[in-house]
Amino acid sequence: MRKSLFPVIALALFLLSSCNSYDVLIVGGGASGTMAGIQAARMGSKTMIAEENCWIGGMLTSAGVSAIDGNYKLRGGLFREFTDALAEHYGGYDNLKTAWVSNIMFEPSVGEAILEDLVSEEKNLTLCKEYVFESASKLKRGWKVCFSTPEGRKCIKCKVLIDGTELGDLAKACGIKYHIGFDPKSYTGEKMAFEQGNDIVQDLTMVMTLKDYGPGADMTIEKPEDYDKMNYVNCCLNPLNTPVFEKGQSLWSAEMMLSYGQLQNGKYMINWPVEANDFYANIIEMDRAQRDSVIRKAKLRTLGFLYFLQTELGYRNLGLADDEYPTEDKLAFIPYHRESRRIEGEYLFTMDEAECRYDFKGYRTGVAVGDYPVDHHHFANPDWKRLSHLWFAQIPSFTLPLGTLIPLEVEDFIVAEKSISVSNLVNGTTRLQPVVCEIGQVAGVIAALSVKNSCSVREIKVRDVQKVLLEAGAYLQPYLDLPVEDADFKVLQRLGSTGILRAEGRNVGWTNESWFRATDTLLWKDLFLEEYYGVAYRDSSEPVSRSEFVDLLSELSGKPKSEVLKFFSVSEESAGLTRQEAARAIDSVLNPFERDVNFKGELL
Repeated sequence: MRKSLFPVIALALFLLSSCNSYDVLIVGGGASGTMAGIQAARMGSKTMIAEENCWIGGMLTSAGVSAIDGNYKLRGGLFREFTDALAEHYGGYDNLKTAWVSNIMFEPSVGEAILEDLVSEEKNLTLCKEYVFESASKLKRGWKVCFSTPEGRKCIKCKVLIDGTELGDLAKACGIKYHIGFDPKSYTGEKMAFEQGNDIVQDLTMVMTLKDYGPGADMTIEKPEDYDKMNYVNCCLNPLNTPVFEKGQSLWSAEMMLSYGQLQNGKYMINWPVEANDFYANIIEMDRAQRDSVIRKAKLRTLGFLYFLQTELGYRNLGLADDEYPTEDKLAFIPYHRESRRIEGEYLFTMDEAECRYDFKGYRTGVAVGDYPVDHHHFANPDWKRLSHLWFAQIPSFTLPLGTLIPLEVEDFIVAEKSISVSNLVNGTTRLQPVVCEIGQVAGVIAALSVKNSCSVREIKVRDVQKVLLEAGAYLQPYLDLPVEDADFKVLQRLGSTGILRAEGRNVGWTNESWFRATDTLLWKDLFLEEYYGVAYRDSSEPVSRSEFVDLLSELSGKPKSEVLKFFSVSEESAGLTRQEAARAIDSVLNPFERDVNFKGELL
């Protein structure tokens, strides 16, 4: 009897041992997932990233979008570590400005190698590649997640689960409510939202990285299946242009089209939005086989563009780079997905809030910043005219509220990448690489604090997350006044997260900005004290004198004036003071940032 039971017991022990346990499990090693893993591991959590491809980095690397959109002047946290490493590799930031679309360009393989290095430095982080998600089930605390791997089926237990997938597939599998396509006005309340929603998503792109093989080289590929040169004749100014190009997009010269995505070492990122390799398909709810079928068509569209460049525009010397992606077809691993499922979260961030942040309170919970315009790609959609009337507001740079990462109802779960709780409209700017990297770092902080404090994700304090991010050199508010290294950087970030002193948003050409106006003289109308202290401020453009300000802080804090004066560098009581000096004094004397807020930004 004992002998016959031995194989059963041995098998049971094996199955138990094969279900490894981690504090934090991230499904998807994309831009968000990688940053989440690094951050959680740095905070002491035993962390695992499960990625289904053999590269990490998602849109930054695996999708080939190696031109970083936005945040050039707002580099902070892990995003800055990544860009600093790129600059070091290429010999300085000036050597990253190889194209006109971005100030930070790089070869995808270089970006991937840098991310691999960052991951390998973390002793608490395990990276598992070629792990294809199969299923997830809720435990009393945490989750059990199963994968198909080269070694067979593997199951992992974790305390906190993070969705780092490109399309929010994990969120769907775990029962989280979500939205796809344009939201109805009844849901978002946005001024420019459609009255009725629809399932239209942004175009995807199968990016290719080309390489110049030198004069005389003929890299012409075989004519792709279903090739039609009319798909590409209006990609740039050339003799084949049709008499009427009704889409209204600018036609650039062929040279400008290529230099748009010029990379180092004679390479080009081809992610061209004008009659080139953008491709419309909503594959979000498709199964894997259906998705693969559509992606094959997107690849043919991209290869058709390459064939057009070679045979119609004379660029026979350009061919698919043979030293970038270790893929059979030399194309990127995955498409560039501009849109995914968007969860219903503890906070919904909208276009209206991005445009007028102080009409809402979410800025108080800010954890990630962005400065790119709202950018939607829809011209590859056969029904593009239906969307041609859309007018996207000029927004200042923005901060993303923490509650956008936390789904309603489902516990021990955090959403990252593009699947956070934002509207379809504002997704046109929150989807960009810098923001997605920051979202990942935030997810890592939330998860690690949940583990450390033995509490649910929903019980995490907003200010605790923000404090960790500040210590990591990350931005909470998108102010351009002070660099991260400045002694008062954290002061302005903390005060800005209370709303007692507020920023000014500006649109400068293609860029969006926010300024704390640190060196401006403090005016009475600059102070918003009522909600925190019940004190009515003067709606006056008169400057606040130093003596008046000392009296005010003394009254609000209950501290003697002599103690308050210690926080001022100038002793003349009649002198005016700058907003930066005022911020420093408020932060030191009143410390309003210590008063926590809920996910809606309401004071607790």
